[in-house]
Amino acid sequence: MNQILVCEKLYVTPALKKKKKMFKAEFFLSIAALIGLSTYGICSAYDRNKNEAVSKEILQAMQIQPEKVEVEEEVIVLDLNAPNGEAEKVNLDEIEKVVVTREIEIPEEQKVTARDGTIYYTIGQIYIPSINCQYPILSSETENYDTLLKIAPVKFHGANPNEVGNFCIVGHNYRNSQFFSKVPKLENGDIIEITDTFGKMVQYEVYDKYVTVDTDTSCTTQKTNGRREVTLITCTDASDEHRVIVKAKEKIS
Repeated sequence: MNQILVCEKLYVTPALKKKKKMFKAEFFLSIAALIGLSTYGICSAYDRNKNEAVSKEILQAMQIQPEKVEVEEEVIVLDLNAPNGEAEKVNLDEIEKVVVTREIEIPEEQKVTARDGTIYYTIGQIYIPSINCQYPILSSETENYDTLLKIAPVKFHGANPNEVGNFCIVGHNYRNSQFFSKVPKLENGDIIEITDTFGKMVQYEVYDKYVTVDTDTSCTTQKTNGRREVTLITCTDASDEHRVIVKAKEKIS
């Protein structure tokens, strides 16, 4: 027996057409947003890797020098006791040569020129063995602070490297392995090594770590009871409005 199929006629109402258009619009907007986010992520990663490369370039270009350098100079001495009018006629063989040593002070800031011609001023290096973090420390410039922070950790406040006081360093947390991204993983007892431009390296031992809001600057206090201290500052893994503070003091052998 033959079966007869009867289909109900579907009427496309104005409301259904509107929903269909909205669905298409939302679909294309979602695709566009996804492409935009992907492009932004790729560009951001490229910029971070590029800045990481510049930072390593600066680190390799730094030349740790002694605090004072002795320079030898030759000084020509004439015999002023010679008879009048004969001093200027002295033979070169009769001129006594002596060597004078003088000391040249090396500045605390060291100028490094990157391959692209940009000049950076470094004041030392930081190395944290437990998280394999090694970077130059840049001298802070208020007018160029955000740009410098993209290149390497920057001095934020306080004493200079290995001076008595609280040397405060700030670095970006990119939530990967670059810059200060692993600093939130530091624990009490971990070692931070600071080498200044004179070649002096001092070890600091972590004794405290806490989270605070970005407006809290109490960690930068210089009341250290005459000790050398280091404070590392970076964002938390979850928020750019909160800061991880790592405090370390000089390790006494």
